[in-house]
Amino acid sequence: MTLEELKVRQMTNQYLIRKGAKETVVRDLCGVQAQFLGNAIHSLKIRCHDFEESTVKDGLAKNWTLRSTVHVFSEKDLPLFIRCNNGADYRRNQWNGYTFWNQRDKWALSPERQAYLSEVILEALENGSKTREELKEICREKGMTYPEETCMFEPWGGGICELCKRGFMQYVVQEKKAYCLSPAFIPMEDEEAQLEIARRYFTHIAPATIHDAMYFLGARQVEVKRWLSLLPVERTTLEGKTYFYIENGKSYDEAIPRCVFLAGFDQLMLGYQKKESLYLPPEHLRGIFNLAGIVMPALLLDGRVVGKWKKKNTKLTVTLFEQVSAEDRKAIVSHGETLWSDLKKIEFEE
Repeated sequence: MTLEELKVRQMTNQYLIRKGAKETVVRDLCGVQAQFLGNAIHSLKIRCHDFEESTVKDGLAKNWTLRSTVHVFSEKDLPLFIRCNNGADYRRNQWNGYTFWNQRDKWALSPERQAYLSEVILEALENGSKTREELKEICREKGMTYPEETCMFEPWGGGICELCKRGFMQYVVQEKKAYCLSPAFIPMEDEEAQLEIARRYFTHIAPATIHDAMYFLGARQVEVKRWLSLLPVERTTLEGKTYFYIENGKSYDEAIPRCVFLAGFDQLMLGYQKKESLYLPPEHLRGIFNLAGIVMPALLLDGRVVGKWKKKNTKLTVTLFEQVSAEDRKAIVSHGETLWSDLKKIEFEE
């Protein structure tokens, strides 16, 4: 395949050339990353032909999934992503064994106290969703100490994360951090689930290299190679690199879009090794992947990142990384006005 053919195939598979139904999109793409919910919503807006602001959250769950990061995904996929140690830890409120969190320095929760505070949290959620601060206050009233609080409500996960990963609870699909009880489900076994996730990746995000798959799936090379040996992949090459993919029946006869406003943490940026991205020139890498771990909303022109963007209220600010023509600017303005009906001002920065 040529470079353009690879891009067309990837962008078609990611519903950036031909839109799909929301349920199909979130399942095919293994959800969308959602540290900031607005990014996830925009990611769906540019991909879903049935996107409606008022109903987009219906049928979705929000929890830690791929790469131990928070994603919005189909609630039907809870068994796929929340596997609870092959089901052995599903809704098990016992913490005597090793966990990622209780081996960290300054972990102040004994297994008994973690179980007790977990029960306090789950009982509180039986009466409906609660914000993070509401849950903290309830736990404080039940005797939670400050050191225990820093562990149970650790900013990057802690005890709350463990309750989510054991199938007890999940985030409410909203910007403000709040939690609710998860619906009952039967977790898939790890091996079956990992192969299914790999199948979706090579069907709906690929063509991709082994390094791309390692990056997106958070997997080791030996794992990716094993999955490839079990999947009906085909391969192509470009500039000495081998790309793997599974045929999915789609046609790839449409052109690369003139302009795309990608979401922050967009799957097109995260789906492939960032230093080998077909879309992101090396000189622009830090403009999108900053040193704080934030993946900025990228602006694509003809399949190439030329800047980033930010929309606040009715104003759109486009920061360009390079010189673009007057016709390019007109295309950016036109697409922005099509995408957001409430725009009143578009500003360019360089």
